[in-house]
Amino acid sequence: MKPLTTRSTAGLRWSFNPMTQRRIAVIGAGPMGLGVAYQLVQQGCIPVVFESDDRVGGMTSTFDFGGIDIERYYHFHCTSDSAFFQVLQELSLEEKMHWVNTSMGYYYQQKLQPWGNPVALLRFSGLSLAAKFRYGLHAFLATKRKEWKPLDQVEATAWIKRWVGTEAYDVLWSKLFEYKFYDYSRELSAAWIWSRIRRIGRSRYDIFREKLGYLEGGSSTLLNSMKACIERGGGEFHLKSAVTKVAISGGKVTGVHTDGAFHPFARVVSTIPLPYIPAMIPDLPAELMKKFAAVKNIAVVCVIVKLKKQVTGNFWLNVNDPAMDIPGLVEYTNLRPLGEEHIVYVPFYMPGEHPKYQDDDQVYENKVSRYIKAINPAVTDSDITQIHVSRYRYAQPICGPGYLDKVPSPSLPIKGLWVADTSYYYPEDRGISEGIGFGRELAKHVTE
Repeated sequence: MKPLTTRSTAGLRWSFNPMTQRRIAVIGAGPMGLGVAYQLVQQGCIPVVFESDDRVGGMTSTFDFGGIDIERYYHFHCTSDSAFFQVLQELSLEEKMHWVNTSMGYYYQQKLQPWGNPVALLRFSGLSLAAKFRYGLHAFLATKRKEWKPLDQVEATAWIKRWVGTEAYDVLWSKLFEYKFYDYSRELSAAWIWSRIRRIGRSRYDIFREKLGYLEGGSSTLLNSMKACIERGGGEFHLKSAVTKVAISGGKVTGVHTDGAFHPFARVVSTIPLPYIPAMIPDLPAELMKKFAAVKNIAVVCVIVKLKKQVTGNFWLNVNDPAMDIPGLVEYTNLRPLGEEHIVYVPFYMPGEHPKYQDDDQVYENKVSRYIKAINPAVTDSDITQIHVSRYRYAQPICGPGYLDKVPSPSLPIKGLWVADTSYYYPEDRGISEGIGFGRELAKHVTE
């Protein structure tokens, strides 16, 4: 995480009364925005949260899927999610946390194979023994590695190929890059990829058993508890209230505009995706505008399927099949049971400018139905009872080598203004725990 920098407010004469100075605008109610607001309440401030959606949570928000309250996009928890566990403890929600021994699979050469442990690797059909050894050694050493800085300037695909070789890369890695990042596949930092390997590796009991967690009631259990705590502390939430402009005058923040209203604030914290910043804060210096406009993101079309029967026994299924344009799917109910229903998430990642992002929902629904029936021929059309499609334009920041050197510090050269999004977790991937943790740290700097 890049060190946060702040500017002292000592001696400044704000044209706001003391109560107004305690009120701090927070733009966005995803995990980071909630983390900011939650910490501000702990420090005696009054966060005023503006969210364009009709609910809190951002990518972690839930919806009614045929009587099941479930996340729009899948989430799970690892044993290393310390910031998440800290809030659970503070809100007395520890007993809502459940841990499950999960498994992984690999669909390759039109065959479902076990995956995720040394025995599965040795038995995997489609790789030479030498390629299996190199792949396993790389995964083991990546999990044990603690220092990521030497990987910061290294390009990811070259780093992986150097370790595992072309054979293992083509079989086990290429589809992940090809069907998630497309033309940006050669623009990723090895440090960012390493953090993903390590996070999953650290979630294991031992080399043979994987342990992942879910929160009883799903993400909404935590999100709604955080929201209630913030409101008890005097915080406010303005849902369906997008900030159209952050007002700046004389080198300092003066407030925010929403549709038809101006709200005065001496301090504003934005947690929405960086690509929105140039339009929302048009008065930033030109150099900053260029940096924010240069940030690239991957979009996602996430298809959620409800079935009468289980597709596989795995939580995570990697996919390498020329007939399927996905790197994998998540069988969520193999982690979090939901009665007789079986829920599968199938994410299609791609650059937002890719023509596929404009395809109708029905195109994706048809693909997923076909893919699931290919993976498990016992599944029929009558077993698929409901399908829902969600889209998120800025789902995954593209973190290239030396990424944090290319984005501004969260503390901008405008008095009272802070800006960050999920890309500031680098080299960690976006996640609930990372969002809450970063948001709380950011709030501490805002109140210094």
